Amino acid sequence: MLFRERTDVGKAKELFLDEIKSMDRTEQLPATSSIGRVLSTSILAPRNVPHYRRSAMDGFAVRSVDLIGASPTNPVMLQVSDEVMESTCAPVNTGDYVPDEADAVLMMEDTISIGDMIEIRAQVHPGKNVGEIGEDVRKKEIIFNKGHFLRPCDVAVLASLGINDVKVYAKPVVAIVPTGNDLLPLPGDDVLPPGKTLDINSLMIGEYVKKWGGIARYCEIVPENKQLIEEAIKTNLDADMIVVSGGTSVGDKDYVPGIVEKLGKKLVHGVGLSPGKPTALGVADNVPILCMPGYPAAGLVALFAFGKPALRKAGNIPDIPDTKVKATLSGKIMSREGYLSYARVILEGDVAHPLMTAGAGILSSIAKSDGFVIIPENVEGYEEGNKVDVVLIE
Repeated sequence: MLFRERTDVGKAKELFLDEIKSMDRTEQLPATSSIGRVLSTSILAPRNVPHYRRSAMDGFAVRSVDLIGASPTNPVMLQVSDEVMESTCAPVNTGDYVPDEADAVLMMEDTISIGDMIEIRAQVHPGKNVGEIGEDVRKKEIIFNKGHFLRPCDVAVLASLGINDVKVYAKPVVAIVPTGNDLLPLPGDDVLPPGKTLDINSLMIGEYVKKWGGIARYCEIVPENKQLIEEAIKTNLDADMIVVSGGTSVGDKDYVPGIVEKLGKKLVHGVGLSPGKPTALGVADNVPILCMPGYPAAGLVALFAFGKPALRKAGNIPDIPDTKVKATLSGKIMSREGYLSYARVILEGDVAHPLMTAGAGILSSIAKSDGFVIIPENVEGYEEGNKVDVVLIE
């Protein structure tokens, strides 16, 4: 498989992302349905939290001046009452309203009940165990900035402020165009004809698109025909991104990169990625197009390397770092110098067992693995016993 030129992954990604414009479409959603979405406006607090002085402890609301000098050897006696005044106190639980006349809360542990009186063996300073108005959130304070990725804890904060609806960016629509004369749609028969394979790539791509915050638009399988492939791409230029699976190599029927160049601009064809060298990147009518290899494992690596960051930029979705764990290699991993290599490994505690370092068409090797060891272009593999970062497969 020969390419006239091979672009390193970092440069290819930079060229691709530079062509992508972040969407400005927005929608209004109930706050309770906004987890995993991105705010398109900043949110100001409509009120204080708490909006009243509240107790931080179970105990008694008191005037601190009445407890001056209290100690185990010099206890102070107060009357338990519904009101707080000189020489009286009021019972409160955590979160209860603290009467205006009280300036502190005495912990239950520092008292002994004697009938309707309490014996106090500790003094408190003003403000002790009292949550002041606005202590958590001040009215008109910026709670979340535009571009914030909403998590479950964030939605709980919104609920505490009485915010029922939020404005978020719309999800980017990703059109998935499978190509190949050998493909059959899912679900497949028990026995496939010789030379035929199921279109599992569309399913894989679509599930990752949804996981990463997009909407998958599944297209029918397109035969290896220039006109039909071109028409399929043109039909989907209303999407925010297009992923074409297959037809990206340098064979007589690998039409996709040339069609992208005809419709717009081919940025890259052939990258220093292993597996995934036949990847092509381009843009047409301001729509980014990822042309990934038809071999599932190579296609998945291309999707991780280019599709994920492209989708996130298009959808205004903050970049979330990969989840990595440290591990020790149980065997040697080979790589090709000049290629960013994704080696599959199985984790067993803090040991990484190399599963397969070749085989771009074998998707099951990824399903069997726990993650990738990503080997830089200038490194010729890793030896047994090396400490490595394992990027967990989502």
